[in-house]
Amino acid sequence: MSARTAIVTGGASGIGEAVSRRLAADGALVAIFDLNGEAARDTAASIEKEGGKAVGLAVDVTDRAAVDAGVAEVRARLGRPAILVNNAGLAVVQPSLEVTAEDWNRLLAVNLTGTFSCCQAVLPDMLDEGWGRIVNISSSSVHSGSSRMAAYVAAKSGVVGLTKVLALEFSPKGITVNTIPPGFIDSPMLRDTVERGFVDLEQQTRQTPVGRIGRPEDVAAACAFLVSEEAGYITGQVIGVNGGRNT
Repeated sequence: MSARTAIVTGGASGIGEAVSRRLAADGALVAIFDLNGEAARDTAASIEKEGGKAVGLAVDVTDRAAVDAGVAEVRARLGRPAILVNNAGLAVVQPSLEVTAEDWNRLLAVNLTGTFSCCQAVLPDMLDEGWGRIVNISSSSVHSGSSRMAAYVAAKSGVVGLTKVLALEFSPKGITVNTIPPGFIDSPMLRDTVERGFVDLEQQTRQTPVGRIGRPEDVAAACAFLVSEEAGYITGQVIGVNGGRNT
């Protein structure tokens, strides 16, 4: 992917940071979109110190104007984006009867609408290039559900459906669209649920067939393949990275 321009949303920490670093190591020019602009710039600076090319931008994926402005800046500084990894996400754990309209709308805005907005913003550039790769990070919870996470699971299920629709529409134009539903990955989101007592880390590790918690780098490796030239015949697919928890 030498000289391809990639955008990674939520790219300053956790899975997103691992994806940003992996794509840069593989030769991509990486734009890190993150709500925390300082963290995005720090991660980009760290990547550049390691010999990669990266820029960090403060972008709220729920703000379509900010997304469009971010993509325009990427185009000006790094070139047309040909790779998009939609990783930005938000989870809230609460009983379904306590979910407010505000909670519901916020989770859908970040996890689903934000994903669609970023896809819609970069697809014209990919069409102009005649080549593109989109990877949407969903969640393994869409397979089995997850108690007290109604809005999150609904939004991530929508990401899977969106992925399939976009794959059908744009694959004839040289643009593949796939989704990775990570399962039990050592990320800030998982650590938060563990600290709040919603997840028993040792128990869940024992229930994982490979016998360990996943690493953000495990998801990054799958992303790196899906955005490569070699993955051009893979589109509209749900590629689980979960240690065998869901098959």
